[in-house]
Amino acid sequence: MRARTRTRGTEAEGGWTEPMARTRRYDVAASGRWWDPEDNRWLPAGEVHAWEQGTNQTVCGLSLHRSQLSRFPAVTWADALPESGGAADAVRRVCPRCAAAAGRRGAGARPARRHINPRP
Repeated sequence: MRARTRTRGTEAEGGWTEPMARTRRYDVAASGRWWDPEDNRWLPAGEVHAWEQGTNQTVCGLSLHRSQLSRFPAVTWADALPESGGAADAVRRVCPRCAAAAGRRGAGARPARRHINPRP
């Protein structure tokens, strides 16, 4: 049974609602790093992987410590994709398993699949 949360208002006004699902935010872990003099910060280089804060592994299952990957909590996954420009100047390879799990969102991404008339 799902827990119900109380929002403002009375129950007659629809004050009981279901809790919202948490959207996942993926940051970047990379095999290398480079100093950007314009932004005055380290940015990812080499092979990049999607990583969720609070975990010690990438989305594809690699251990950050054993793989010697550097964490970049200030760089989002969308910024690390080479199509986006941004923080992806020195990115050489995007992990295909992480890209499949985290999604490739940007200018060159395919639109999400829509079911216009699904079967009953």
